[in-house]
Amino acid sequence: MQVSNPNNVKIYNLSAGKSLPEWLSDRKKRSMQKQDVDLRRRIELIQDFQMPTVSHRVQISPDGQYICAAGTYKPRFRCYDVSNLSLKFERGLDSDVVKFCFLGDDYDKIVFLQCDRYLEFHTQFGRYYRTRIPKYGRDMAYHFPSCDLFIGGVGMEIYRLNLEQGRFLSPFVSKAEEINCCEINSSHGVLACGTSSGTVECYDPRTRTRAGMLDVALASHVEDFSITGMPKVTALKFRDALNVGIGTNTGHILLYDLRSDKPLLVKDHNYELPIKAIQFQKSLDLVLSMDSKILKLWHRDTGKPYTAIEPGTNLNDLCLLPDSGLLFMGNEAPKILTYYLPALGTAPKWCSFLDNLTEELEENNDQAVYDDYKFVTRRELDELGLTHLIGSNLLRAYMHGFFMDNRLYRKAKSIADPFAYEEYRKSKIREKIEQERPNRVKLQKLPKVNRDLAEKLMDVKETGTDKKKVKESTSLLEDDRFSALFAKSDFQIDINSDEYKLMNPVVSKLDKMRRKKAMREQFEEVEDNEEEVEDKGESESSSDDEHAWTNELKDQHRKLKKEDKQRKAELKAGMKFFELKEGQEFKNLKDKSKKKETKKSFAERLASESEGKGDVIREGGAIGNKEMTFKFKKSEKEIKRKMVSKQHREERKRLRRPAGHLGKKPRAWMDN
Repeated sequence: MQVSNPNNVKIYNLSAGKSLPEWLSDRKKRSMQKQDVDLRRRIELIQDFQMPTVSHRVQISPDGQYICAAGTYKPRFRCYDVSNLSLKFERGLDSDVVKFCFLGDDYDKIVFLQCDRYLEFHTQFGRYYRTRIPKYGRDMAYHFPSCDLFIGGVGMEIYRLNLEQGRFLSPFVSKAEEINCCEINSSHGVLACGTSSGTVECYDPRTRTRAGMLDVALASHVEDFSITGMPKVTALKFRDALNVGIGTNTGHILLYDLRSDKPLLVKDHNYELPIKAIQFQKSLDLVLSMDSKILKLWHRDTGKPYTAIEPGTNLNDLCLLPDSGLLFMGNEAPKILTYYLPALGTAPKWCSFLDNLTEELEENNDQAVYDDYKFVTRRELDELGLTHLIGSNLLRAYMHGFFMDNRLYRKAKSIADPFAYEEYRKSKIREKIEQERPNRVKLQKLPKVNRDLAEKLMDVKETGTDKKKVKESTSLLEDDRFSALFAKSDFQIDINSDEYKLMNPVVSKLDKMRRKKAMREQFEEVEDNEEEVEDKGESESSSDDEHAWTNELKDQHRKLKKEDKQRKAELKAGMKFFELKEGQEFKNLKDKSKKKETKKSFAERLASESEGKGDVIREGGAIGNKEMTFKFKKSEKEIKRKMVSKQHREERKRLRRPAGHLGKKPRAWMDN
């Protein structure tokens, strides 16, 4: 399927893509579909919707359930069932079909006008009757109220075949030598015939006389467009009871009101080819006019172009499905062209999936058309030296430029500018290096709340190698759910609490290491600067300010080391001084006692507690490290009872007789 967008109107070519030969086996077809991408992406709206060589006519039945097509070679007629989207039947004919008409609502009764002057009537089972007309026919129309079949062709007579009586009636005699097209108005039943003399003759089947004649050759467009020769009427179509569209062999479409002999509008196709078909689209008030090269859609009131379809093959017939945007075109190619224009209307019920498919394509914005072509302007053609190709098949004119094959463009570009690829390669490498190169100066705005935590997360994000940790730190910094952690003072982390130290035992150590690392980097930078100055031999010429700055930095480094040693000595000695600020209260040494208690073992802490208490609550340093011990006092009755039982046991122990001698000597009764 191809998608084009002429004049900002989406046109979907459903018949585009490769087709498989019928003589291939199913296994071979499946293997080819797996290998070829174009075969997999094609959309086959109706199965086998094609002719062996050429399709002459395409029509849809009045009930909208069957699509019939006639073509060659060999001459044949095919009927497709839209409910199954497949071929219903196929019939071989003796000669090519010029025109066929439905005599009923479906395919039960069909009449064929053939190129060998024969009329064939077909029913469900096949050919029913075959008769011949005196002269070659070019078009025919069926009048339902009177069951008359009108055939016009070479000659002045318009033959009338009454299908109810089964015989020919007296023909209508025209003033022109040939009849090119026939059309019956469904509103009032008037028969209009377009002649080779440039006139449109209207006949009333009820009175069997000519009701009027419209001379197209006398219109003002003949002089306006400098038409030479006599224009002939080649296409005819009624829009309603009064408006009619007439196409001529000079490539003009004239819109008339039957009450006036002057055209309302004249449209020029600009191809000077005979107009083959005219259709009216009522929802947007458009006119569809087709010659052998192009199908144009334009506004009926102004003649302003709406869009156009140029398939690239010669066109023969046009069939627009009523109240939809789907249309078929018979052409000089095996496939019957199928186009879908969502702007004209929705798809029919039997192919409603087209609407969903086109909506998905519009959302994806796929560039499905002109993927293998490059759009170039005339200036670019001058730079490439290809202006001599203008007018050839290698360039297709489009708007203010041309489309040309990508392969040809690359070759011409390499010849005109052989170093273009090297420049492109260098620019890409430069862009990649710039992306990977970090900025020399990074300004990071730290929050007021939990400043240390934010700084640690930023360090992990920048220098971390663990992807999991980097992801966690990024989520904490950028996720809105954790924004209050760095904004509200209620979430400030107390680094001096026991819980923080027990849960993060190495945080303080990491802070010291990070501080030392920062000072070491500064000190190394100073040493590097000094080495560079010594290597260049510019130590004498350096300014006094730079020397003073390096000396101050070294002194500061020594002071920091000295302060660290003093701090360690004070901690060992157990002496520490605190400075009380305004509004700050003095804290006792309970925190120290708590730390000492946490260092004691569980047995020592139990022993240090006083006995006789009813209940004691002991709490540790970490969250959840709580302990509760209950001791109950003994009552006097219980104490007296235990004393009595103790005295009783001692008295029994004192009065009992030993029984150890019983097992030493056997008794006399045991010997007997």
